[in-house]
Parts: sequence; structure tokens; C-alpha cells
Amino acid sequence: MTQSHPRISKAVIPAAGLGTRFLPATKATPKEMLPVVDKPAIQYVVEEAVSAGLDDVLMITGRNKRPLEDHFDRNYELESALQKKGDASRLAKVQESSDLATMHYVRQGDPKGLGHAVLCAAPHVGHEPFAVLLGDDLIDPRDPLLKRMVEVQERHGGSVIALMEVEPEQIHLYGCAAVDATDDGDVVKVHDLVEKPSAADAPSNYAIIGRYVLDPHIFDILRKTEPGRGGEIQLTDALQQLAADEKVGGPVHGVVFKGRRYDTGDRGDYLRAIVRLACEREDLGPDFRTWLRSYVAEEM
Repeated sequence: MTQSHPRISKAVIPAAGLGTRFLPATKATPKEMLPVVDKPAIQYVVEEAVSAGLDDVLMITGRNKRPLEDHFDRNYELESALQKKGDASRLAKVQESSDLATMHYVRQGDPKGLGHAVLCAAPHVGHEPFAVLLGDDLIDPRDPLLKRMVEVQERHGGSVIALMEVEPEQIHLYGCAAVDATDDGDVVKVHDLVEKPSAADAPSNYAIIGRYVLDPHIFDILRKTEPGRGGEIQLTDALQQLAADEKVGGPVHGVVFKGRRYDTGDRGDYLRAIVRLACEREDLGPDFRTWLRSYVAEEM
């Protein structure tokens, strides 16, 4: 018999990182505000949360992150100017971000790692399960990963992480999960987690990507978690404890994702994400693909 678990309504988006890989662009501009075609990366992430039914969004920010709050707030001067021009299309785009969700903000203070950033959400989340979305991973809206993860959590309880199969030589870039199969083809049971192992030490080629649905017991564990790899409080270390003893906060499951993912955390992948998304846009794609073919042919 399928057990019913509390409905998830809150999403947490850690956004306190310094974005050093994108300097000097991120010296005064948050990396989350870098445009992916004509929309900042962070808006794609909020839209994903909302499309999964999570319209209460807490953003974990830091110094120099005020533009994030401004982007999701009203801009009456700009809206008034567009209204006077009769530019309804651009007015709708400007208003879209401020109407997306109920937004909340809290500062992380010291950047002590992802685990610490998640812990900053405890007063807002309380005793409810919640989702965590990392802004470096953009998931194509045609592949509703987060919605599927919410479904799995509501069925099984506990926590759910997003997994993706990668080449063995790439696993050292990710957290890695040791898993057992379940009756659902895209769902696995997680019994161990390792943060950025070498290929020789990795228990599988299942890499953790930036989507989590977490049981609130994770906060109790994070409060006691010592700094790990890189001197930071690692979320993976806390999840490893949950996976090792499901009596603490329920089991840990993984949803194996095989859809379209755009990694904007790396400069090269960021550029590739822009090209891929631009090619798929109805308003930009046809002309852009024609130019791109011509450009590649000339360069080759």
C-alpha cells in the first residue's frame, strides 16, 4: 500500500557563491544573473521550481547579491515607461519574474559550503520536506525532473537526489552514489554517497546533480556535520548519514535523469548552453541555426 507523505511547497536556492570562474564578469554582477540568451540563469531555476508546484522560494544569498532581489521585485519606473510606449510584449516579460513566486531571502554570511547554505534555510522550512535547486544546473522544462522527484518523495518519504550517469573519468567532479535497483526503472535506492571520489574509488558512475528533495531531519545532521572536502560543510556527507540509517529521516532514493541538462557553472558549458537554447527558440532558432551552420563551415 502506498503511503502518503506531506505535500512539498517550499524550494531553497543557494546563491551565495562568488562565481570566481567567471571573473571579471562576476566582480560586480552575481553569476546567477549572467544571461542565458535573454534571461538570467536564476530565473530558469525559479521557473522550474514553480512548474513543479513549489511557489514558496527561499534564496540563500550573500554580499553583492542585491540584483537577485531586484530582478524578482517590481520595477515601476521601467514598467511605466513600457506602458506609455505601448510595448505590451516587453512589459509582460518584465512583470513575469516578479509574478513567478513568493520570494524570500536570507544571507549565508560566511561561505562554508553547500551544507551550511542549506542549513540557513532551517528557520524558513521548519519541519516540512523541501526541495533544493542549484543554479548551475538548468534542466530543460520538457524534462520535468523536479516534479518526478517530488512524486517519489511523496510516495516513499525520506529524501530524493537527482542522479546522472557519467563517464568514469568524470566522476571525480561530482558526488557519487552507491545504489540498488527498485521496481521503478528510473528510481534507485541509495545506500552510500561519496563526495568527488577518484575513478578507482567510485562505487558507481551515478553522479549527483543539482536537485534534491530533502527530509527536514537533514538540518539536525548538518548542525553536527564537520567540514569535509575543501574545508566546507558538505551536503553529501549529511546525506550519507541519512542513507546509512533510514530510521533517522527515512530512506534516500535517487531519480536517474536522462533528459536535457545545461551546465552553466563552467565557461565552456555555459556557452554551449546558450547555443543549444538559442537554437531551440522559435523566435531565434531558424536564423541563428542558419548563421551557425555557415560559421562552422567557414571555420572548418
